[in-house]
Amino acid sequence: MSNVKNYAEPGGGKWVVGGTLEVTAEGQLLLDGIPLARAATQADSTATTIADLKTDFNALLAKLQAAGLMESGDGG
Repeated sequence: MSNVKNYAEPGGGKWVVGGTLEVTAEGQLLLDGIPLARAATQADSTATTIADLKTDFNALLAKLQAAGLMESGDGG
């Protein structure tokens, strides 16, 4: 780890407050046992109708879910 201001291991857990946590190619960052990945880039919305905005929003949600950054609405 580099540039980390606060690092602790209470009960075996690790947390960082401030600074940067770098994960090397050999490592991985897990959230509830699921590896996190970069989310695909989402282009700015050019929606002109509510229906178009809904389509853009659903595309963003799908990208966040695919990256493991949020769960789907069905709980998984």
